[in-house]
Amino acid sequence: MAAAESGSLHTIGSPWLWTATIVGVLILLTLDFLVTRRPHEVSMREAIGWTAFYIALPLAFTLLLWRMHHSTAASEFLTGYLLEKSLSVDNLFVFMLLLTAFAVPARLAQRVLLFGIAGALILRSIFIALGAAALESLDFAFLLFGGILLVTAVKLARDAVGGHGPEVDISSMRSVKLLRRLMPVTDDYQGTRMLTRVGGARALTPLALVVTAVMGADVVFAVDSIPAVYGVTGDPYLVFATNAFALLGLRALYFVLSAALSRLVHLAYGLAVILGFIGVKLVLHWAHGIWSGVPEIPTAASLLVIVVTLAVVTATSMWSTRDTERAPAA
Repeated sequence: MAAAESGSLHTIGSPWLWTATIVGVLILLTLDFLVTRRPHEVSMREAIGWTAFYIALPLAFTLLLWRMHHSTAASEFLTGYLLEKSLSVDNLFVFMLLLTAFAVPARLAQRVLLFGIAGALILRSIFIALGAAALESLDFAFLLFGGILLVTAVKLARDAVGGHGPEVDISSMRSVKLLRRLMPVTDDYQGTRMLTRVGGARALTPLALVVTAVMGADVVFAVDSIPAVYGVTGDPYLVFATNAFALLGLRALYFVLSAALSRLVHLAYGLAVILGFIGVKLVLHWAHGIWSGVPEIPTAASLLVIVVTLAVVTATSMWSTRDTERAPAA
């Protein structure tokens, strides 16, 4: 992992590379907004096409990093991207519950996800900057991040053993309660509009509430995912890039996996293993800075653990739910 050296974090992100990356992200977001400007139900063919595009991009970016810099930067980015992508699949469960709870029309679903993703990208950028500042100025930040991930891993494992899946209580979400106090909310969706007028007064549409809920849910996820990626690389630029690529492809991935999400019954166990492993890695990195004899876990080992864990839980999930898949055919 690119660790803090001499009180500062190592980074490959030169000003021009930061600028080019941010401009590229904005172009991709604009393209997504143009594609979704006319609400429509997403076909599986369309979703698979966009998913393939957003998987090809980070792979091409990995090769670019390999040629421009070195294999370490490329492997750290690829490992961080796979980690973020695996965590984002778990996020999709909650997004699905939110869209169901708000009775979002199928033709508006991708617009809701896109607004939520754009807002989440801004909020995560703030978290990434705060995380970089913490790692640069606080020696125990690695220990703190490691502790957060270990606690999250234990919670995920306990919930999985207890059979508790992700739950959403709309009425208790502070962001939703605040919006309802500030402005009235219409009963019906009005296309892609989030603001409208009722009796001459401004009012929110349910679209504004669900977009806010999606963004609020992602803030909670970021508390775990940002420290997790910092467990793979200490480079703020690579942390931003992994988050950007993972989030940009989330809209299309939602529609590809929506039918399969219910079958990933062992995903929580896999994520608990991955977060626990990264948590231990962060603690060992902190301890190595104090006692040089403490070993560190290389990035290649992290990549191997993530890939093998995801492959195992996917295979076991598909096997355990094979009868469910056969039932409709019967």
